[in-house]
Amino acid sequence: MVQTTHDLDLRPERVTKTFRSRHGDEAEREWTALTALARHASGLAPEPVGRHDDAGRPVVVMTRVAGEPLGAVPLTGHQLDALAVALRRLHDALPADELAAVPVRRADQASFVAELRTWIAEDLPAVPAAVERALVAGRAWLGGPEADLLAAGPVDRVFTHGDGNIANLLWDGQRCHVVDFEDAGLSDPAYEVADLLEHVSVWLRGIVRPEDLVARLDLSHAQLRRVLVSRRLFATFWLLMLLPGNPGHDRNPAGSLERQAARLLDLLRST
Repeated sequence: MVQTTHDLDLRPERVTKTFRSRHGDEAEREWTALTALARHASGLAPEPVGRHDDAGRPVVVMTRVAGEPLGAVPLTGHQLDALAVALRRLHDALPADELAAVPVRRADQASFVAELRTWIAEDLPAVPAAVERALVAGRAWLGGPEADLLAAGPVDRVFTHGDGNIANLLWDGQRCHVVDFEDAGLSDPAYEVADLLEHVSVWLRGIVRPEDLVARLDLSHAQLRRVLVSRRLFATFWLLMLLPGNPGHDRNPAGSLERQAARLLDLLRST
């Protein structure tokens, strides 16, 4: 999987994002998201300044928002409140007529389930017994009815960021701002909350306790259930990412694979 799709030029007032390839729709998603949010949720994200090509590479220029990336230490109650406000503003930003024209986010439910089903069926490296048990359980879960329901697509439809990395949320001391919209699109809010909660930038460091965030989002019982089911999907993804030879293995602390295996098994036992 490609982990970095762009180069950034950070200036005091502006950010220039140069995509490494014109193939794919990342630049178009970024520009569309920034322009829509500038109209409907001013201050939540960078303001679009301009776009052009540089030797065939798409370039998006935007304002630089104030703040530091979240994720260095566990979030305070004030930060969790602000995060919940930012997520609600983002999800509710687009009016129905504009939302109807938005494509599904990258790694949407249907394509992500299909991708993981293919990946987990491949020959995987030798791993400790506890990790193997988690892989077997994840493979069985992906073949079951919960994954089928996820693959059917969003139940509630909202506009979303499409990336659970908490470093894309900036804290200015009062509010959270959202950056990096190259994966943005339509999704289910429960799927998006799960993407954030299960991202290794969040849970491995104890940045957000799931119950602390979901309590601030006023989710229905059905949405809470979909959060749990979606968390199982993302936990399976991160187990695969952390396997030896895969992108997450060497970038995370020793023992992360074993901790991820235990987390997936715990989620599969949760009710």
